Amino acid sequence: MPRGNPSPKLAITVDPDVHAEVVEAAAAEGVSVSAWMTAAARRALRVRSGLAAVAEWEADNGPLTSEELDAARRRVGISTDRRTA
Repeated sequence: MPRGNPSPKLAITVDPDVHAEVVEAAAAEGVSVSAWMTAAARRALRVRSGLAAVAEWEADNGPLTSEELDAARRRVGISTDRRTA
């Protein structure tokens, strides 16, 4: 019987070009494909959670203004110059 808390396994299918890029990215970061995919999934889940929180806030308070969105972009280091978007 396995000790501790073994990680569950997932079997996934990805497009060949995505596979190649994931393998390259994992190698470049010096981690396994599993570790790279876990980190990528964590990032995606944080983004999803953040977007849900914003949607909930907007449902209670109305849409964010352009000024609020620009301030948020500056806070996370995204250009507020719409010509570069």
